[in-house]
Amino acid sequence: MTIKQLSIFVENKSGRLSEITEILHKNNIDIRALSIADTTNFGILRIIVDNPDKAQDVLKDAGFTVSLTNVIAIGVDDQPGGLSKIMKYLSDKDIGVEYMYAFVSKEDNSAYVIIRVEDNAKALEVLQNNHVPILTAAKIYEM
Repeated sequence: MTIKQLSIFVENKSGRLSEITEILHKNNIDIRALSIADTTNFGILRIIVDNPDKAQDVLKDAGFTVSLTNVIAIGVDDQPGGLSKIMKYLSDKDIGVEYMYAFVSKEDNSAYVIIRVEDNAKALEVLQNNHVPILTAAKIYEM
């Protein structure tokens, strides 16, 4: 039960993020979560949108380098230690987290985290065995 994340290679110069978000806007694609990691000259924009396949197509058509990656979206108790508990479940099974980023829903007071791990199947098994809420693609795209 993974969701699709877009990774967009972005030149680190003024206006590039505006261009990307405008392309998504013009194509009626809604951003659910995002993260950007940058270096001096380039960055990687990671986004979760309501229509990842269409987003990939329109961004590629506009000349951007885009890839889709399967990631896991989980619900986290919005209280001290909520995320720590889940990270311990994964750590105890030697599952490394490559990166993660969080977002909140306007529907409830829950926090959600997108995680990229080395082994999605193993991580999903550990999370499900520990009753960690796993969000479906449909739930994320409908938010």
